[in-house]
Amino acid sequence: MTATSGRPAAGSDADRGAGGRGGGGAGGGAGRDDTVAAVVRQWRSVHPALDTGPMEVIGRINRCAALLQQAEDAPLRRAGLSRPEFDLLGALRRTGHELTPSELAKETFSSGAAVTKRLKQLTERGLVERRGDARDRRVAHLRLTDAGRDLVDGILPEQLAYETAVLSVLAPEGQGELAGLLAELLGRLEGRTGALRV
Repeated sequence: MTATSGRPAAGSDADRGAGGRGGGGAGGGAGRDDTVAAVVRQWRSVHPALDTGPMEVIGRINRCAALLQQAEDAPLRRAGLSRPEFDLLGALRRTGHELTPSELAKETFSSGAAVTKRLKQLTERGLVERRGDARDRRVAHLRLTDAGRDLVDGILPEQLAYETAVLSVLAPEGQGELAGLLAELLGRLEGRTGALRV
């Protein structure tokens, strides 16, 4: 997203209104200033006729996601896991039953080739085990080992504690409103790309 690639804002109080609803802005109120607000101001100076409202929303979502993931990945790095590997382990843990590689690809929105590579690494580490299908030797059924389950259960509380601390800057009602808006947006997006989940 273009809006995530700018430099941190260093604007004055007058500049902080640039992210507001006036002039086509969709997400920033008076007194707000962040990296995306700075980027929006830069784009408005280059293309003043363009509506940068979508950038203010999508850019902030992408920026927040990137910052959250960087911090959340710290416990994963300590455990020697990548984010995509943990997503696979998490899918096996939360569904509570065996999954095939193709089912894991759908659960984690990953390609089949990427899932195969990650599963090989996780199997070699003793975190996942595979069982062949009695009727079709080409199909594998995957599940967590005890070590894999313990690893997921050990990391998850640390991540949730971090997320709770991050969201504590918002009042409970603000968290609920944000969750509702994101749920509405995600539902619309998933409706457009529903074929990926088939």
